[in-house]
Amino acid sequence: MSGCNPRVVLTIEGDTAFLTLRHKESLNAIDDAAVEQIYAACRVVEKNTTVRAMVITGDGEKTFSAGGDIKAWAGLTPQEFGRHWIRRGHDAFDAVARLRVPVLAVLNGHTFGGGLELAAAADLRIAEMHVKFGLPEAGLGVIPGWSGTQRTVRRFGPSVVRRMAIFGEVLTAEQAVAAGIVEVLVEKGEGLAKASEIIATLRSRAPIATEVVKMLINAAEGEEVSRVLDTVAAMSVAYTEDLAEGVAAFRDKRKPKFKDS
Repeated sequence: MSGCNPRVVLTIEGDTAFLTLRHKESLNAIDDAAVEQIYAACRVVEKNTTVRAMVITGDGEKTFSAGGDIKAWAGLTPQEFGRHWIRRGHDAFDAVARLRVPVLAVLNGHTFGGGLELAAAADLRIAEMHVKFGLPEAGLGVIPGWSGTQRTVRRFGPSVVRRMAIFGEVLTAEQAVAAGIVEVLVEKGEGLAKASEIIATLRSRAPIATEVVKMLINAAEGEEVSRVLDTVAAMSVAYTEDLAEGVAAFRDKRKPKFKDS
């Protein structure tokens, strides 16, 4: 997203949206502005019916994201920390996880804390060989507050999350693949090319079916079950002649004649 203090840049190229963390001075750490810009970018992508996939990556080669920016939250009161920092981070990352299109995270640099929580919100993770992974929050006296003990457990499993979040283990890219954190491993600098290759295959698949399949998988994981059920059910009803008749009857101020079709 553009603005006077951009931390996140959204670009749309054809049918693919690219969300880039762009604050190399802080190792792409995620601050208040980045949180709001991630959320806003998801709203833009959600409304753009030409977009078939979104790619999240980091600017530079060293770090995808070092996590939540300590300078942004260290001085907050407990109330501010919970009500604003944690809650708004959840809003932004939930928007990524629940986006109607598939999301690919290209992890082209080290991925720690909030950076890993953001990657966990994607549907597929592509890591370059030099990348390391961790959840270091407890070493700072804080917890992984952007679903680092919830969505990460649902998607990666409790064992590896315990290793990182409780015992402070840092994983190599190869270990992350073995642990199920990363699905695709590529050489340094090849992450975006691999994402483009995967999206080319995705284009051959029906977009509505893909959207519904993603929602159903999210529901199976416990990712806002009620919204998914309501959405799928509403889409099914919207295809019926009964709906067209109901709308026409309302417009004509008459009783509807439903045919169960």
